[in-house]
Amino acid sequence: MNALAATNRNFKLAARLLGLDSKLEKSLLIPFREIKVECTIPKDDGSLASFVGFRIQHDNARGPMKGGIRYHPEVDPDEVNALAQLMTWKTAVANIPYGGAKGGIGCNPGDLSISELERLTRVFTQKIHDLIGIHIDVPAPDMGTGPQTMAWILDEYSKFHGHSPAVVTGKPIDLGGSLGRDAATGRGVLFAAEALLNEHGKTVSGQRFAIQGFGNVGSWAAQLIHEQGGKVVAVSDITGAIKNSKGIDVPSLLKHVKEHKGVTGFHGADAIDPQSVLVEDCDILIPAALGGVINRDNANDIKAKFIVEAANHPTDPEADEILSKKGVVILPDIYANSGGVTVSYFEWVQNIQGFMWEEEKVNNVLKTYMTKGFKDVKEMCKTHNCDLRMGAFTLGVNRVARATVLRGWEA
Repeated sequence: MNALAATNRNFKLAARLLGLDSKLEKSLLIPFREIKVECTIPKDDGSLASFVGFRIQHDNARGPMKGGIRYHPEVDPDEVNALAQLMTWKTAVANIPYGGAKGGIGCNPGDLSISELERLTRVFTQKIHDLIGIHIDVPAPDMGTGPQTMAWILDEYSKFHGHSPAVVTGKPIDLGGSLGRDAATGRGVLFAAEALLNEHGKTVSGQRFAIQGFGNVGSWAAQLIHEQGGKVVAVSDITGAIKNSKGIDVPSLLKHVKEHKGVTGFHGADAIDPQSVLVEDCDILIPAALGGVINRDNANDIKAKFIVEAANHPTDPEADEILSKKGVVILPDIYANSGGVTVSYFEWVQNIQGFMWEEEKVNNVLKTYMTKGFKDVKEMCKTHNCDLRMGAFTLGVNRVARATVLRGWEA
């Protein structure tokens, strides 16, 4: 099942549990606006190249829309639609005043020079500048984009609207980015795991973790779990996978990854088949890479008691059923990986106030939000007698539905 089908299915189940009327249900699913623009730039050799840029703005009942911009050769409209919708529910679960959006440009950033990427970003911004904005839609980095991309968008947007640091988040610190933003999603995963384990009378210390994906989120989660006394026993990335049942020395691994661009060849652990990380013997499994990695083919072999979804949509609905029968507790993505968008919200708040926070404050307030978020999800689980995924979806959908009705928007 693709991401859009799975997200729609979860939404419909949540709508049924909440007893939403069918008209309201339908209007909550339809995106607010879909934007598609042609971006033509001169390449370094003087030839012209055209790319398609787009932005899906899903819902703005609770506040400005928020979501990443990705540069990727295969930008699937269905997936982008699903991710925009997911952002609507995720921001509502986190209880931050945003709705969902997602966008990008169909290009291979590896094939373009820095100056070509800059021209492309600026042309894209020129085409959509009157459709985004501090109180309309606030983009952020995603696959193939980063702080530098945000800096170009900020600069180009500011030419039309005056200096507006709050128009994007995930900016470089020197242009109003927030301290703690880089580690935010991984730190949120740690706080989410802590909340879940506390519920079961456990702490992170002494638990064994397997982490699939060692990019920004996976590596920060591993580092912070290690600092809390958790044992990281297996890790994988695009280069390969490693395990050490006594626990991997995470600081040494981070150094190795920095030097060798991947976990492969790390001496403090044994190489294993990358596919087997998901079924390694551990207490908590953290998928932090791609969607759809836990499916009916491997769900039966998973040994973890808890799964904390750091990636978007890593578990197929079929696998969900198999795992719940086995008694595996899954902490869903729309709660577990919301640390990133929560700290993006803090960045936006700091920019609007023109007053920046210390990193310690960012981390403390993030912990408050994640802890409260878990309590809110558990309340919905009790009310509707459902699992954590449905608890999170009913919480998010209910908040958006209430805002929609209060604004008088329901059909």
